[in-house]
Amino acid sequence: MTAIVLVSLPAPARAASKEITELQLQVQQLLDNMQRLQSTMDSRFAVLQHLAEQTADSANQMSATVNALQQKIAAQSDATIGKLDTASGQVQSLNDSVDELKSRIAKLDKAIQDMQAQLQNIQNPPAPAAAGPGGPGGPAAPSAPQTPPLKETLQSGVRDFNAAKYDVASEEFQDVIHYYPKDDLAGDAQFYLGEIASKQKKLSEAVKDYKAVLDGFPGSAKAPAAQLHMVLALLQMNRKSEAITELHSLIRRYPGTNEAAQAKSKLTALGVPRSPAR
Repeated sequence: MTAIVLVSLPAPARAASKEITELQLQVQQLLDNMQRLQSTMDSRFAVLQHLAEQTADSANQMSATVNALQQKIAAQSDATIGKLDTASGQVQSLNDSVDELKSRIAKLDKAIQDMQAQLQNIQNPPAPAAAGPGGPGGPAAPSAPQTPPLKETLQSGVRDFNAAKYDVASEEFQDVIHYYPKDDLAGDAQFYLGEIASKQKKLSEAVKDYKAVLDGFPGSAKAPAAQLHMVLALLQMNRKSEAITELHSLIRRYPGTNEAAQAKSKLTALGVPRSPAR
């Protein structure tokens, strides 16, 4: 009798094989998911990198635009300051011309007065003068020095200043200050002494003369110009901090003047706020 032996695996072995197969499938799915995730991450990273590059390019373009704008503003500021300086010079020249015209009118008026006096002397001759200490024909007493006329002396000084006769003009301005120390026109004479020193490149002396106008004649019509010109002299001497202080002072003391407007423009050109830090 032939015996047929059926050999079969036990039930636990078949179950283990099935679990291994399922585990392999799960591992494969996990690997597939990881690959898809890696691909997605690579794609998004590329997008982020592209956005970062675009942002950097935009920032560079914006920086270049800002720099160009700053240069344009600085150039316009310099041009404005130049125009203001030119206008100030023209106004100063106009004032000098008016002063010279006044001087000519004053001289003409004086000539008329002299002619009238001569005519009156002819019509009414004076009585004979009394004899001097030495008797008739004796030596006359020395006459006291005459005080020079205020306006005529100042106008003559301005005329000599415009003609670049600085030594003569300086003496005339000093006469005005000496004989009329309390008059406002003495402030004008002091200002022109500063102008002469500035023309002669004596900057320290010019600063002292301009400061004398501010200290002794703060109400003079030349006081704002004196303070502005003192600033220009200080800048030429590389005394920037003092110049900035004077610019702020000028804006406070003489608001609304042409010199105050120029002071504001000068502060902008120097890169300084118009109002001092508190």
